[in-house]
Amino acid sequence: MKVTIIGSGYVGLVTGACLAEQGNNVFCLDVDPKKIATLNSGGVPIYEPGLKEMIERNRTAGRLQFSTDIAASVAHGDIQFIAVGTPPDEDGSADLQYVVAAARNIGRHMTAPKVVVDKSTVPVGTAEKVMAAIVEELTKRGLSPELCSVVSNPEFLKEGAAVEDFMRPDRIVIGTDSNPSGLRAKEQMRKLYAPFNRHHERTYYMDVKSAELTKYAANAMLATRISFMNELANLADVVGADIEAVRQGIGSDSRIGYGFLYSGTGYGGSCFPKDVSALSKTALENGRDLKILQAVEAVNEAQKTILIQKIEKRFGTDLSSRRFAIWGLAFKPNTDDMREAPSRVIITELVKRGATVVTYDPIAMAEASHCFDVDFANNPEGRKRVSMVDQPMDALDGCDALVIVTEWKAFRSPDFDLLKQKLKSPIIFDGRNLYEPQAMQELGFEYQGIGRHNLLRS
Repeated sequence: MKVTIIGSGYVGLVTGACLAEQGNNVFCLDVDPKKIATLNSGGVPIYEPGLKEMIERNRTAGRLQFSTDIAASVAHGDIQFIAVGTPPDEDGSADLQYVVAAARNIGRHMTAPKVVVDKSTVPVGTAEKVMAAIVEELTKRGLSPELCSVVSNPEFLKEGAAVEDFMRPDRIVIGTDSNPSGLRAKEQMRKLYAPFNRHHERTYYMDVKSAELTKYAANAMLATRISFMNELANLADVVGADIEAVRQGIGSDSRIGYGFLYSGTGYGGSCFPKDVSALSKTALENGRDLKILQAVEAVNEAQKTILIQKIEKRFGTDLSSRRFAIWGLAFKPNTDDMREAPSRVIITELVKRGATVVTYDPIAMAEASHCFDVDFANNPEGRKRVSMVDQPMDALDGCDALVIVTEWKAFRSPDFDLLKQKLKSPIIFDGRNLYEPQAMQELGFEYQGIGRHNLLRS
């Protein structure tokens, strides 16, 4: 099938590459000429395991192309995926200007029937706005609105495992209208996703608004679980319980399960913060106040400073003579995404208190450097106190403590003897509970996790 992907960012690239992998002829559009030039020269502007190889393979086979030509992109695809960004507006709602602009371009250039698919995460009612923009443009040209149908097909991709998630999905959600053009669109989407349903049916068909709400509801539920466990972890710290034992105890309940029950420094990234906020805003616009989600957001923002509280308790509020090593900068492993990353808050707060910080991340160093420039734009002297190194052990030299922020596999089994040698004092603040407290005590470390039996030196 001929498919166009509008927006060659995270969702667009993964969607385009994976659909090309299944034999479709895919045209990826982006208005950023630098991004398209990078892609056409063999580069990939984001890090995602397996993506670069898949893009190279399908470009070579002639099934995948990249361009800034809007008219050509509309002409190419019978199915037009809109996968542009929906950044948070000032009031927390999703900014739909790029989605609507993409819809208008389709309406301006289309001459044959098109299925327009909202792949971006968008609030309930967006499909109506997309359809209205397309119809307005079609009407100007004297063409029938029946040429077009808008489908909601939200993505459920985890950064760091997005290619695997797309190729082996646990579910595919498709929302269509019940009118004749909607039914035709449903059939085309069924054919497009048929290879992903070969072993068993994974597709859930529903109305458009239900599909739009499904994505927000899923992310809000996962975010709620994270904030809930972080609240319990902080209570465990106070009462002397072990949150890992609690996690196992409640996760064994089949009604709860183990997923997203890990405590830490809070969630970040491109989805959870934005989507929880947007869903809350949608509710307010419709006269509902989702107090649970407000609490989820508040807990998460507070959790990003939990390590700062532990550091202050150990070293005091004046950290001007202190030096800290930071392992992990991306908001999660297997990605270079620094959006809403807890590391940015932690580093900013340490510098505010006078500390010097040495950072390392296996993948996100370039993106992190850019983010530090932004975060310290009004504090150039503070920026000078944040440095980066190429190897994790190099970050430790002369530091008062190691602070772990992202749970990269490379951090799970370090050379603890060498680690002790390099640190001024054998102190670890573990924001992801990578290590067992008792084992760390036996190795001679002062160890503080999140909600674990934190073992201090006597």
